[in-house]
Amino acid sequence: MDNIFDEEPKIRLGGGPKAIDRQHAKGRLTARERVAKLLDPATEFFELALWAAWNMYPEWGGAPAAGVVTGVGTVAARRVMVIANDATVKAGAFFPMTCKKVLRAQRVALENRLPLVYLVDSAGVFLPLQDEIFPDEDDFGRIFRNNAVISAAGVPQFAAIMGNCVAGGGYLPVLCDILLMTEGSGLYLAGPALVKAAIGQVVDHETLGGAKMHAAVSGTIDYREPTDESCLGRLRALLGAVPADPGRVPPGATPPPPEGEFGRFTSGTEYDVRDLLKHVLDDQPFDEYKAEYGQTLVCGFGRLGGVPVGVVANQKKRVKTAEGTVQFGGVIYVDSADKAARFVMDCNQLRVPLLFVQNVNGFMVGKESEQAGIIRAGAKLVNVISNSVVPKITLITGGSFGAGNYALCGKAFDPRFVLAWPGAKYAVMGGEQAAGTLLDIQVQALKRAGKEPDAEDLAALRDRVKASYEEQTDIRYAAARLWVDAVIRPEDSRSALLRALDVATRYDDGRPFKTGVLQV
Repeated sequence: MDNIFDEEPKIRLGGGPKAIDRQHAKGRLTARERVAKLLDPATEFFELALWAAWNMYPEWGGAPAAGVVTGVGTVAARRVMVIANDATVKAGAFFPMTCKKVLRAQRVALENRLPLVYLVDSAGVFLPLQDEIFPDEDDFGRIFRNNAVISAAGVPQFAAIMGNCVAGGGYLPVLCDILLMTEGSGLYLAGPALVKAAIGQVVDHETLGGAKMHAAVSGTIDYREPTDESCLGRLRALLGAVPADPGRVPPGATPPPPEGEFGRFTSGTEYDVRDLLKHVLDDQPFDEYKAEYGQTLVCGFGRLGGVPVGVVANQKKRVKTAEGTVQFGGVIYVDSADKAARFVMDCNQLRVPLLFVQNVNGFMVGKESEQAGIIRAGAKLVNVISNSVVPKITLITGGSFGAGNYALCGKAFDPRFVLAWPGAKYAVMGGEQAAGTLLDIQVQALKRAGKEPDAEDLAALRDRVKASYEEQTDIRYAAARLWVDAVIRPEDSRSALLRALDVATRYDDGRPFKTGVLQV
């Protein structure tokens, strides 16, 4: 695979150099420039969903990063969730994936009690796709519903209008706790042209919805600022009034792995997952749980940045049971599922956060496995993860196939963060198995139509089926649809997990914050 990270700078350009120049010509900063000026100097921005909408909407010219920048940063020594519309991408208009990306950021903020900062510069709904954006429970309106729910939960929200804010999109900043607006920006349900068309009234932009009008006449905004820079400075000062963050996860000193060390974890060959964990966890003993039982899942207690964590990781080498049976790495057997379920329960009892390291082909199949109760064991593991109340973080290093994805805390099971390596694969089954199954279905359909494919036709058909399936298992395909929060370099796993754990445990006082109100 090509180095997918070479594509990231292009994504970060948003609408491209010409669109950036147009934004600057208006006296406005771009979304990423605004985020950089908002954050504390020399602090990292933990960007989420950079790959959102990758290769989607080609008929409309694409939507890099779904036209919005989201991530966790530090402002006035407080960690906050930042959501910044990128006006260089279709004037910051909302595509379907833009809505879903904002909803995911809101959920991360609420679950981890992060103050939210919205940098608003958007033309509203992308009208050609309005039927996919407007009405449903995971569409545009859900964002405003969440604004109200988040404030009611005591999580502060700040909004700064730094450009367009029109139509239904105007509800977002007004539903926040504190609202700022720059001169030259506009906040109105209908712009001057639509007002004239609808009611025949002629009114200029400033009188209708400019910053001065909303500051002095409607009283809608709290602070009026002349420029982006002064607005961001005011935001920093206001965020300094938010109660100070609780204790942070220290970065921890771990020497970098030897050059090329991670290559053996990505080559597809067998390896002992404990060797990988040594480069992720703190340099101290790993207390492995039931080490001699259910060996295809390695469970145990370690520390990450000094914080205790429970680890559930797929073993990636063949192991031998006490009865002498060989079990294959990456496969969940009855004994390993039973072990992991009990371990997850123990972590919840002890209030220890959970780290899942996925490289899973799925559950073991066949007569012996079915008779031993593999479905029962898998259901038990899914049950305890579903009802787990401690923070969960998932790292996908390789395959994430079928029910194995579910049983090891895939996206559907509410992990605080899902991180993935560039070679990770998401699918209901592996490419070879899927190609064989799909090929058989298509061949049977051809036969029913009276066509008998020859060997050459079968080979060509198989290649097409496999190519299509493999395109969908590309981790960028998953990241484009927000099935993962970030694609990271393998050697950056420890630093990324430290950032994720830092956010996930900021209020972990033995009674982790848990809510079911943001089901998106």
